[in-house]
Amino acid sequence: MLSALEKFAPLPLQESWDNAGLQLGLTEAEVSGALLCLDVNEKIVDEAIAKGCNLIVSHHPLLFRGLKQISGADYVQRCVIKAIKHDVVIVSMHTNMDNALDGVNWKIAERLGLEGCKFFAQKSIDGLEAGSGVVGDLPSEMDARAFVELVKKQFRVECAMCNELLERPIRKVAICGGAGDFLLPEAMGEGADAFITGEMHYHQYFGHEQQIQICVIGHYQSEQFTAEIFRDIIQRECPGVKTVVADTSMNPIYYF
Repeated sequence: MLSALEKFAPLPLQESWDNAGLQLGLTEAEVSGALLCLDVNEKIVDEAIAKGCNLIVSHHPLLFRGLKQISGADYVQRCVIKAIKHDVVIVSMHTNMDNALDGVNWKIAERLGLEGCKFFAQKSIDGLEAGSGVVGDLPSEMDARAFVELVKKQFRVECAMCNELLERPIRKVAICGGAGDFLLPEAMGEGADAFITGEMHYHQYFGHEQQIQICVIGHYQSEQFTAEIFRDIIQRECPGVKTVVADTSMNPIYYF
């Protein structure tokens, strides 16, 4: 199963600072079930154990920086202890899945019904087509307020952080899930009418009035459907394996 995931989103596609791939455990074990999620914490490990899944596939790596001790001092260490105790393997598909064809940004585009999608900020890694963002067209033009409402509905967000509403119609949309504000200049270079991402620094909202509609929906919200990509890969390539999209909500940010 790990080979199927890495065939879809090869590890060389990950950024140099990332730690995608096998996080914990022995891959020789027969898979009793795969729990699919965005992040890993103790509740996710508990859910995997309760549902008879000895594999967790997450988007964000559990182990991002090296551990100097495993004493249960924080949630990462406690997850490691609990997973080892219950023979649970943890695998993460992070920026390799962000950069992959039909990966995270393509899933966002699918949710919005974008057409004619292609990479922008495109790159070739080991001969593989990849890119940090995706750009495509809405089926028809929309005014800015209707566009923002569409994004909110499709990603189940309470609010979106935007610059002033664009006064011209929106058709071409650029996307970078997660912390994608670094791609704002490239999105503008693509001639996009709107740019959707999960996080953006305060000062980047300035200076683009009536140039591009910025729409920031939250890191979790932008990537919440990534587990569906994992499910589709596993069901297609390993049809006998039980797949479970996690019920546990992992968004650590609450809106009051």
